[in-house]
Amino acid sequence: MTVVPLFELRGISKEFPGVKALDDVSFEIRAGEVHMLVGENGAGKSTLMKILCGAYRADRGSFFNNGEPVTIHDSTAARKFGIAVIFQDFTLVPYLDIAQNIFLGREFSSRLPGFIDRRRIHAEAKRVLDMIGFDIDPRMPVHGLGVAQQQMVEIAKALSQDARILVMDEPTAALSDRETELLFAMIARLKKNGVAIIYISHRLSEVFALGDRITVLRDGSNIASLLPAETTPDQLVTLMVGRPVDTTYTRPSRPTPGAVVLDVKNLSGPSGFSDINLTVRAGEIVGLSGLVGSGRTEVARAIFGADRVTAGEIRLFGEPIGGSTEISALRGMALIPENRKTQGLALARSVGDNIVLAGLRKLFPSGFFFPGRAMKAARAIIEKLRIATPTLRRPVATLSGGNQQKVVVGKWLNADARFYIFDEPTRGIDVGAKAEIFRLLDGLVHNGAAILMISSEQIEIVHICDRAYVMRSGRIVGELAHHELTEANIVRLGIHQ
Repeated sequence: MTVVPLFELRGISKEFPGVKALDDVSFEIRAGEVHMLVGENGAGKSTLMKILCGAYRADRGSFFNNGEPVTIHDSTAARKFGIAVIFQDFTLVPYLDIAQNIFLGREFSSRLPGFIDRRRIHAEAKRVLDMIGFDIDPRMPVHGLGVAQQQMVEIAKALSQDARILVMDEPTAALSDRETELLFAMIARLKKNGVAIIYISHRLSEVFALGDRITVLRDGSNIASLLPAETTPDQLVTLMVGRPVDTTYTRPSRPTPGAVVLDVKNLSGPSGFSDINLTVRAGEIVGLSGLVGSGRTEVARAIFGADRVTAGEIRLFGEPIGGSTEISALRGMALIPENRKTQGLALARSVGDNIVLAGLRKLFPSGFFFPGRAMKAARAIIEKLRIATPTLRRPVATLSGGNQQKVVVGKWLNADARFYIFDEPTRGIDVGAKAEIFRLLDGLVHNGAAILMISSEQIEIVHICDRAYVMRSGRIVGELAHHELTEANIVRLGIHQ
């Protein structure tokens, strides 16, 4: 007996200027099932989900709710069918509090006409937050939250809508191991209650641990729909990228470390880190590991000059530095930040503009801008990093997450930086693009650069780094040499009390 899907998309196609994002894609959603949607960045996953939730309109295709044809022309129509989405890029209003964000547009009216029942909003928000194990005051402004905390607010917002169909786009990308465990437990409860979950992830371990079914998209087309038991991680990657890919990238050779490039002594700052001591040499990739919230990003921003320090010294190439991002950039330092959307890119500008931005002084020492020279430099970076864009004039906001990350890296390559801070360089990036990023890092250090790399994925630290520092509660609690660099040792230092 054929089971009628809870919701179905048939023959969905969508084109943007110069790009066919989706080509005749069909997708079934069944109650009480976790349907994994996988593919490289730019494969069409997010576009398909934006069509499902009404953010985009399909050029062609049909929708069926419990077998009956329906129309989704905007997000309001999608919500009526119980569709809620947790996007990879947050949709929060920073200067509203947590409760206001959770119920934005769905506020409870008070008994007085024209007024909002704020007490009920905060009470309901607290109930939803407790449901996902997020112990926080719902009156706290969102702009004061870290990335992981903002992700939890997004999850709470989606669950507050009593969704029948919940879309999760890379939900664990910014979560700690403990928060991820809570999320997985919550998914299990939702499944038992008949909620259909569409789960987008580049982490193959999650695909096989959570998935009831897997759909693979490649270049805007549906390549396969199969059960986890019918495939293996290697076979799945081959379906995603169209070629075999090494999912455990290992550096083929490591250069001998040279002179000290970065020397940090007794650094402390108002954001909660203290007494930080670390060095990075030319030809080295040095890891900065630890749990989410341990202070890694705060240290990176302070080194680059984006955040204030209260004590200590930073030396770059033997010279004191600190307090100014502009001076850091001019001295050859680069920061590829954790949040590329808000801190790494000018989203309203083109791909070409973003690529040349950090290197304007190098490209135009006279102070006069020459468009032809800028376009030539941008094209060289696009070709080198294989950035998928039909033209360098395309707005960078329209690129996939992985290609946006390449643009952030590319602008610093164009500026001839010699010391790089990579903060979560592979967050939200598919397995094929990860290998490209790792090859890029390896190439940089072979050319004499030095790299400080932050990653929440311990396996990346183990495979890529020459050595690593481990942070806990704002302090460095240990340094691991290359022969000591194991996931077990990182965890032991990171959680030891």
